[in-house]
Amino acid sequence: MKKTTVISFLCVLLTAFLIVFFAPREGKFRYQFHEGKPWQYGLLTAPHDFPVYKEASEIEAAKDSIRKKFEPYFRFNDDDERVRLEEWSFHKSMLAEQGISTVVLDYIDRSLTNIYRAGIASTADLDDMKKENRQRINVLTNSMAEVRNLATIHSVKTAYQTIIDKAPAHVKNDRLAECNINEFLAENLIYDPETSAKILDDRLQHLPLSNGMVQEGERIVDRGEVIDAHIYSILRSLKTVYEAKSGGTQRHNIIFIGQFILIFAILICLGFYFKTFYRKIFYSYKDLAFFLLCVLSTCLLSEICVKYSLLNIYILPFAIIPIVIRIFFDSHTALFTHLVTVIICSLTALFPYEFLLLQSMAGIVVVISLKDLSQRSQLFGCSLLVALTYAILYLSLALFQESSFGKINWDMMLYFGINFILLMFSYVLIYILEKIFGYISPITLVELSNINTPLLKRLSEEAPGTFQHSLQVSILASEAAQKVGANAQLIRTGALYHDIGKLYNPVYFTENQQNGMENPHNKLSLKESAQKIIAHVAEGVKLAEKEGLPKDIIEFIPTHHGKGITKSFYNSFRNEFPNVPVSVEDFTYPGTNPSTKETALLMMADSIEAASRSLPEYTDESIKARIDKIIDSQIADGLLNNAPLTFKDIGVIKSVFLERLKTIYHTRISYPELK
Repeated sequence: MKKTTVISFLCVLLTAFLIVFFAPREGKFRYQFHEGKPWQYGLLTAPHDFPVYKEASEIEAAKDSIRKKFEPYFRFNDDDERVRLEEWSFHKSMLAEQGISTVVLDYIDRSLTNIYRAGIASTADLDDMKKENRQRINVLTNSMAEVRNLATIHSVKTAYQTIIDKAPAHVKNDRLAECNINEFLAENLIYDPETSAKILDDRLQHLPLSNGMVQEGERIVDRGEVIDAHIYSILRSLKTVYEAKSGGTQRHNIIFIGQFILIFAILICLGFYFKTFYRKIFYSYKDLAFFLLCVLSTCLLSEICVKYSLLNIYILPFAIIPIVIRIFFDSHTALFTHLVTVIICSLTALFPYEFLLLQSMAGIVVVISLKDLSQRSQLFGCSLLVALTYAILYLSLALFQESSFGKINWDMMLYFGINFILLMFSYVLIYILEKIFGYISPITLVELSNINTPLLKRLSEEAPGTFQHSLQVSILASEAAQKVGANAQLIRTGALYHDIGKLYNPVYFTENQQNGMENPHNKLSLKESAQKIIAHVAEGVKLAEKEGLPKDIIEFIPTHHGKGITKSFYNSFRNEFPNVPVSVEDFTYPGTNPSTKETALLMMADSIEAASRSLPEYTDESIKARIDKIIDSQIADGLLNNAPLTFKDIGVIKSVFLERLKTIYHTRISYPELK
């Protein structure tokens, strides 16, 4: 017991560590505020000087403006220009010898000088500038920048066309064409992307991110004051500064310690809840692992969503925790675990009070709507009720805070709809958890109790007497279970399968022997007959395991006789051979005594239903005497020592059995014949 407590404590410790390890490390701003809503706290003054930061959209708009107005940089390079002009000088003398007039040559001289002075850039660069709607560029000459209008810059093609178009009337175009002017035009403005990017980045970096300062002690807002855009900007800036100051390794370590202590304390409360009210869960590694896994997986999902802004937190189906736990355990445990989980998740939620309200009410709706789960359709109804609860509560809260329909975030309805769809997958999750942890849900019990299942159908065909006996036992036991707080659906299903071992040699059991049939026990010794009867327990377990029945159902097979004795054969042997030594083990069932209310009830109902068939007469006194004799005998033999039943429970069970058997074996009136 002590070792189990230590291991359970370590499991809780590990769960707390994993939750904190993945939690955000930023310091949590202590105030919640919304533009257009009243301030819900007392007077707030500036704790220190801090800047009023611009909105992200405002900063981005300013950056876009800088990018649009930016004037790219070109670098002046006259190397090609000098070469081409030298070539022109040589070519000019040749043209003069060929008879080209001095007027034409002088015009070309002036035009080349003006064109190169204005600048020639590549056609591709000029096209890019025009696509970006640039009006001016910067030209770098010896580290000095000169601003030029883009319209004055030429390409080689436009430069040549300009010389041709602007020629005076006395300068003939055909004479200009003979001069091959385009051969002496070259680019002398080269786009400089590195310098342009560097200067643009520098301007963006030096963009002012704030609109003024708030001085220490300056009044910010007081209780009841509506938060306008200016106040909202100040509060948002204060939150940004506060969370930025929480950075650093040392501060992160301090935050980690605080988070760990807080979450560990909350989980310890869950552990003490189990230890106080459900010790079986606390000391069961499987059950404790199941609950901690539910809490851990939900907390990790919510932390990841908030930390990386992946999804809205209301899309996550938090209500799936009480649904799953309620199906496998009880309502109190489901609600308590759900509340612990949402309290931990609220530590990272953006709006913790709203989150706690909605998720707590969702958990309450789940445990109420799933009070008696017996059909799949109830899961759909439960999911729909949870979605409606979210929607109604959110709208009510929004109207209470905003006082306007126009300020309601209708996207939340979409989130609640997605949440509803995800909750519908709880049926699949329940099936998976049943296979992993070996649990059994009410839905599975209902499916197994269908008498048309292959195994029960086979039982009704090959051992009809046993099948009828099992039906009667299920009625007796389930009715008594409702009165003493046991799981009626579980015991009803277990009763249907408790005698499936009788499919192995069914004729050895009196309920399956037809009139006129020779009793096969007549050819066996009493010990052999006892072994034939006892064998149905082991054979039943084998068959149940082969058919893949859940462990909770298989448990009813070895416990419905426990370590009882086949008294009919044992007493007959003692009476027939009083002087012969006899081993009680030869007449004892190899099962285990009941340790739950359900298995104990089945043992009592099984024995009483079988014994009641042999009553010579069915009166209140005879039925009551038979019930008292059988149950008192089981108590005296110690078969019920491990069952969690009180004397009050035993009295209630006897009363239920008596009333039910009186109903079954009541005397009918005789109908008169028509004369």
